[in-house]
Amino acid sequence: MANISAAFGMRPVRHLDGSPWNGKVTQYAVLAANASAIYVGDPVIAAGDSGAAGVETYGQDIEGMRAVSVAAAGDTLLGVVVGFSPLQTNLETLHRAASTARIAYVCDAPDVIFEIQEDSVGNNITATMVGLNTDIVYTAGSTLTGRSAVELDSSGTGTATAQLRILGLSKHRGNELGADANYDVIINEHEFKQTTGL
Repeated sequence: MANISAAFGMRPVRHLDGSPWNGKVTQYAVLAANASAIYVGDPVIAAGDSGAAGVETYGQDIEGMRAVSVAAAGDTLLGVVVGFSPLQTNLETLHRAASTARIAYVCDAPDVIFEIQEDSVGNNITATMVGLNTDIVYTAGSTLTGRSAVELDSSGTGTATAQLRILGLSKHRGNELGADANYDVIINEHEFKQTTGL
């Protein structure tokens, strides 16, 4: 049975020691000046700034709260968005629209394993590619579901350092090697794995 092509970004599944992901997140600001939309499942990077003195986002003080923005291929990642604080002017908005102040809940622990679908452009990931590194492929997510469309770059795998390390095929019913397969990965280029400052 063929895999289903249904990108969902990255979703946390467990820690590297085998324990289940405990649901812990860190709050980060997404400032109104940020012109990029962000979706649940998008990997993010540090934006290089934080909330200004006296600034609130829907009643929550974000003064000094570190800001994030959506990641691109090659960026050193901070983590993955698993949700947002409610948009009080429209509770049905599940993603962070461009130029809208929100608070993002980010899974930023460097030992978390994520599941992600391969893009199957150029080639499919094969059994011999497990253990190799590759980057993300960014595509804007769905404004209807709020879900990311980020995928694993199946044609960029290699031994050189890259954003993600492929740990193996995700083990669940209906997932098999071939086009649009889901893989377990760990963030290889993670900000909290750096030994020096940015």
